[in-house]
Amino acid sequence: MPKYRKKLIEVDLPLTDISSDSYVERYQRHGHPSRVHLWWARRPLASCRAVIFASMVDDPESYIDDPAEQIAERARLHHIISRLVEWKNSNNPDLLAEARLEIARSIARQPGKPALPSVRVAPPPRLNNLIIQYLAEHAPTIYDPFCGGGSIPLETQRLGMKAVGSDLNPVAVLITKSIIEIPPKFANKPPINPDADPMGMTVGKGRKAQKLPWRGAAGLADDIRYYGKWMREEAFKRIGHLYPTIKDENGIDRTVIAWLWTRTVPCANPACNIDMPMMKTFQLSKKANNRYWTKPIIDRETNTISFHIQNHPTDVPTDATIDRYGATCIACNTSAKLDYVQQQAREGKIDEQMTAIAAEGDKKKLFISPTDEHVQTALSAEPKWRPSQAITKNPKVSALAYGTTHWHQLFTERQTLTLTTFSDLVSEVRSQIIQDGADNNYADAVCTYLAFVVSKVAEGNCKFTRWQNSHQKVAGVFSRQAIPMIWDYAEPNPFSNSTQNWSGQIEWIAKALVLLPQNVSHGSVYQADASTTVHANDGPIIVTDPPYYDNIQYADLSDFFYVWLRPILRDTYQELFAGMLTPKAEEMVAAPRFDNPRQHFEQGLNKTLKLIRQRCTDDYPSSIFYAYKQQEEERGGKTSTGWETMLNALIDSGFHIIGTWPMRTEMLNRSNAMETNSLATSVVVVCRPRPEDAPIATRSQFLSKLKQELPDALDKLTSGPRHIDPVDMRQATFGPGMGIYSRYSQVIRNNGQPVPVREALKEINDAVATYLDEQQGQLDEETRLCSDWVRQHGFDKGPYGDVETMARASNLAISTVNDIQHLMTTQGGTAQLNPIQYFSPKLKSSDRETTAWEGCMRMAWHFSQEDGKRIPGAAEVAANMLNGNTDNVETLARILYDHYDRKNQPSNALIYNTLVHNMPEIRSMAAEMQRANQAAII
Repeated sequence: MPKYRKKLIEVDLPLTDISSDSYVERYQRHGHPSRVHLWWARRPLASCRAVIFASMVDDPESYIDDPAEQIAERARLHHIISRLVEWKNSNNPDLLAEARLEIARSIARQPGKPALPSVRVAPPPRLNNLIIQYLAEHAPTIYDPFCGGGSIPLETQRLGMKAVGSDLNPVAVLITKSIIEIPPKFANKPPINPDADPMGMTVGKGRKAQKLPWRGAAGLADDIRYYGKWMREEAFKRIGHLYPTIKDENGIDRTVIAWLWTRTVPCANPACNIDMPMMKTFQLSKKANNRYWTKPIIDRETNTISFHIQNHPTDVPTDATIDRYGATCIACNTSAKLDYVQQQAREGKIDEQMTAIAAEGDKKKLFISPTDEHVQTALSAEPKWRPSQAITKNPKVSALAYGTTHWHQLFTERQTLTLTTFSDLVSEVRSQIIQDGADNNYADAVCTYLAFVVSKVAEGNCKFTRWQNSHQKVAGVFSRQAIPMIWDYAEPNPFSNSTQNWSGQIEWIAKALVLLPQNVSHGSVYQADASTTVHANDGPIIVTDPPYYDNIQYADLSDFFYVWLRPILRDTYQELFAGMLTPKAEEMVAAPRFDNPRQHFEQGLNKTLKLIRQRCTDDYPSSIFYAYKQQEEERGGKTSTGWETMLNALIDSGFHIIGTWPMRTEMLNRSNAMETNSLATSVVVVCRPRPEDAPIATRSQFLSKLKQELPDALDKLTSGPRHIDPVDMRQATFGPGMGIYSRYSQVIRNNGQPVPVREALKEINDAVATYLDEQQGQLDEETRLCSDWVRQHGFDKGPYGDVETMARASNLAISTVNDIQHLMTTQGGTAQLNPIQYFSPKLKSSDRETTAWEGCMRMAWHFSQEDGKRIPGAAEVAANMLNGNTDNVETLARILYDHYDRKNQPSNALIYNTLVHNMPEIRSMAAEMQRANQAAII
């Protein structure tokens, strides 16, 4: 028996609610902390909040003896989490006070800890302050050694505890400082700008508007808005002539949203030799009432191509002129391989040509043909400074293959001049802030956020941004964790009122600061190599999100921002910006720049986890987010290097894995995710320090324990509030499986050689397959027959003799083919399973007991067809099943998902994953239908 008090995260979590709100949060734009500055692969605040709370709170079995009361108490704690993870409740003071009180109660249960302040004496506001003070004095520090975008430290603060973070990357450190260090220093202080109302801030609009004291970071946000507006006005005075208006067809001046360009190289045909435009599409807008195209006009007298805007697709090329294989000249139809395009680019023969101008209209976007005046204006900019740093060789930066070797080459001359102008203005505005009454610390704080605005504008104003014709806006360069080659790019106007403009970026940051948690302890963040330095030595709880092997090259990509932030902030943050580029030699990623990427990552991760193991507390579990999906490269049980490396490092470092919780950040029925085998799950690995005297086990003992304990664990994972979806089963079963493996100091074979993690993973996967086989054995005879047929023949034809063989194995008596016509079509000595389409609602249910197969197929039909009713349709099927056994339907759906997943048929697997995912709601709706039918009969 463990000597520690079990925490809720070690026993059970309301995963469905956590995943649902993590997904919803991804689409929260206004006020989300991620809007302060971009960072890649941030963990959702909802999942971080849930993990931290559940890591601090005792599981009821630690303080309640009666099992029934434990279940009720656990449900109460789950209800707190379910409300806590909702975005709308992020700053709900009553709910946060309730959560903090629950954490404090668990701390007070520990031996030697003082009792809580009396809840009977203190009113709620006073009690909340007392609880915050109690947590500040007695709660352990929560430490994130890979803080990245700061989600984990921020949610630690929100729950009232001490947050410490560190990261090797200076951009990540600065982002985390901006949300956990700086705002609390200036909380509840009024702004210092001359337009601010010293009496307070106005909240609400119209009749509901009221004056309240400045609270939280609202004063800081107001100053950012004020001085950011001054910078915009001053910048326009200096470079506004480079951003002229454009006249529409009626001669009215219109503000330009973006100038659209295409890259060109000389045609490979010497007889043509025209500069051929390389375009992905010629359509500028897909809006139903505002469709536009840019039409190329070929002039053979001058051997040039110009572009003309039209609102109909006549004579406009429909195919892209560039793809991954090469380019095609629209003038002579000559094809050129991509190698030719790259060679021309490296020789400096790549150019840009304006194809259209997007402008602000009265009610809709306008598209206007390029003019010589606008082309010449764009080319007239002459910046005096450029970021001179070279781009590190990295396959994630596609432009390197085209001669783009330095960061300044990612920007037009006009964009470079604009960014340097705004950069210079940050230092000028700092003097103005001090003149208006601020001290140096506050001026530095405001200028930090204004530097972020410059950085964010750079991300939306470079030669690798895309024009989104479906939304009529400019998308920033980092739509994914790479800088892909963009052939037809958009150059936005930072002085417009549309996307990627200066004022909009100011507002994103200001709104995010206003909604940061209030009345929190000061957090701390440091620049540090996690494998050598720990900045929390008081027995911290580790909650972290380490790099995912080779998924993201953080240092290489963050140089994009670093080269602009450094000249602005190097005097303010001298240690962070001491280097010309971000540190790379110690970065813990399997990057191609290392001689042995895998070895470099493994060594760094091992050193980090061993250091953490030495420092972390024994009283609380550690939690590690990991989003690297297990890939079975072959059915021999091989797994992805990244996931295997993480498990190896944890176990070698002396951790005992307690559980793994899959938390989704994407919709579970995304066909694209299934088709591309992409991962929409963060697996939270929960672990504790393994006792120094942990025993050694033989391989046979390990397998025996696996066979003994895993089925019960799988039963719990597939039922109740957890209800793990099939797509996540492999990830979730690692918890109980590796929990058995890692409880031992070593698992050895008979010859004394250790059993490696890879082999243990294979055994766990095999045990899951055995579990599913046993589950199939509990299904009805007809369902077992169909399931066996799918494994052998799929939905294809097979010999009728196989039907009889499988029927005998399933103990199913078949006297004639008529006995199985509701399952199969038989003809000419062959048999074939009836497809899902056969079980459409048009097919009447028989008056015999509904088999799991028929119930599953009928429900699956509603999720596989465009005219299916999805959940209501499946619920109607469940309500009309004579036996009403939806548990067997779910069991079969899990078996079919596993079969199709192993066969690498994601579109088929998706159907059954979606059915299982929605089964709780299907059951609930079916029960309502049955009650309504019974009431109607009465």
